[in-house]
Amino acid sequence: MSKPKKKLSVSYITVPSQIINSLSSSYLQSLLVLPKKPPPPSPSPSSKKAKPFQCKSSSKSPKLWFSALFLMALLGMLGIGLLPLSSYPCATSPTASSHHHILDNQAISQARTEPYHYNNYTLVEPREEAEEEHSFWKQPEGMGYRGCLEWSKDYRRRSERIVKERRKYVMMVVSGGINQQRNQIVDAVVIARILEAVLVVPVFQVNVIWGDDSEFSDIFDLDHFKRVLANDLEKVGVLLLRGLDSRLSKDLPSDLQKLRCKVAFHALKFAPRILGLGNKLAERMQSKGPYIALHLRMEKDVWVRTGCLPGLSPEYDELIDRERKRHPELLTAKSNITCHERKLAGLCPLNALEVARLLKALGAPKNARIYWAGGQPLGGKEALSPLTKEFPHFYSKQDIALPGELEPFANKASFMASIDFIICERSDVFMPSHGGNMGHALQGQRAYAGHRKYITPNKRHMLPYFLNTSLPEPEFNRIMRELHRDSLGQPELRTSKVGRDVTKYPIPDCMCNSSSRGYSSQQHARSLLYNFG
Repeated sequence: MSKPKKKLSVSYITVPSQIINSLSSSYLQSLLVLPKKPPPPSPSPSSKKAKPFQCKSSSKSPKLWFSALFLMALLGMLGIGLLPLSSYPCATSPTASSHHHILDNQAISQARTEPYHYNNYTLVEPREEAEEEHSFWKQPEGMGYRGCLEWSKDYRRRSERIVKERRKYVMMVVSGGINQQRNQIVDAVVIARILEAVLVVPVFQVNVIWGDDSEFSDIFDLDHFKRVLANDLEKVGVLLLRGLDSRLSKDLPSDLQKLRCKVAFHALKFAPRILGLGNKLAERMQSKGPYIALHLRMEKDVWVRTGCLPGLSPEYDELIDRERKRHPELLTAKSNITCHERKLAGLCPLNALEVARLLKALGAPKNARIYWAGGQPLGGKEALSPLTKEFPHFYSKQDIALPGELEPFANKASFMASIDFIICERSDVFMPSHGGNMGHALQGQRAYAGHRKYITPNKRHMLPYFLNTSLPEPEFNRIMRELHRDSLGQPELRTSKVGRDVTKYPIPDCMCNSSSRGYSSQQHARSLLYNFG
């Protein structure tokens, strides 16, 4: 007895009549039904043509046919059509890869002249239970890599001499957000080691943007920091000095690369009350199964600094454009390219609609629990609506905290960012909407913890397909999965590209497997004894 076929519910969206008038009626008819399965990657010329849509009961019901004809006529009169969403306020026609679906140049050209603002539309598309949804939570193959901080004999000898002497001091005032401060602290420790000097506890400069006056010991466990680095530096003293910053080279000798990892992954442990609350909130997210963590960069200042447009509405785009013209010094992106070029070059943050479509294409189930970290998005809840509609189990720390739990951390941006970091670090899947210090730090942390799933959006290659309005959803999903096949947090060598930070790519300097340099369990035990007593 054959299994009953799943019923596919088809929903529609409305789009401006200017777009519909440019499309033929035969094209509109072809959009009425989406294929149930994505087409094969390389269809052969001998492949059979797809059968037209059929309904067995339709021949016995003339009223149904007349109703369908009436509906089509009504659609033509009202200028209503059926199109997949485009999410770009500014876009240019890119060059598609030869092995992927060819772009619809007409649709892309239309998108250039008709900016798309996603809050004017409703994204409700058919969703069938797919095999990809079951495999979405699968972790990448870590190839047996684990942390291994094995030091050279020369490094050990020098360590013994350094801890006995107290002649030089290194002082550091760190600035920016908590993740930028982490990077500077790592640099400070390495500089102190190079100079064979005493490291003064880094001083946190008061953040002029958030007004946060937190100190090192407010955010990090100072006693733990001292204890972990006891064999690498002289005892840490306390002294205040302002106005010092560091951008240390990413290409350092092997021992110093290992020291960077030791600071980033072992010494910088959050203070007990931050760690306690962060873990408690993470456990609440885990209480009903695996969860996704997103770092969304959709704040007003982010759109201004990146030279990109949020795509919420013409009014919001104009607001950002005016702000950028009023404060050109805020623009950190290249000023000689347009927002169109930035978007297609992959230099803009993903908006909520793009994040939702990408997660869905990669197989995230509709009932997935999602934690989102980040500042208040421009447009408030409206800006997040494509995500909340597609994934209704959508939470921030304010949503999962009990009344009063976050009160002690009010107006403390570093505290709040630290809690976000902990919850994101413990998630089953993490994805940032844009590059940045937090995303980079979490990439390294998740790699060092055994390569936990980390989705890196392949923005430069994927965005043209978001513009292709003629691309069926199953084909779009297939292409997204293909583009991200090797961007899910698999082991990646730092040395494959010049200038990579070892705290983002800890292999091969700080991680090894059974085939790496003959590394043995005895060596692993010895390194643990040296590094952490």
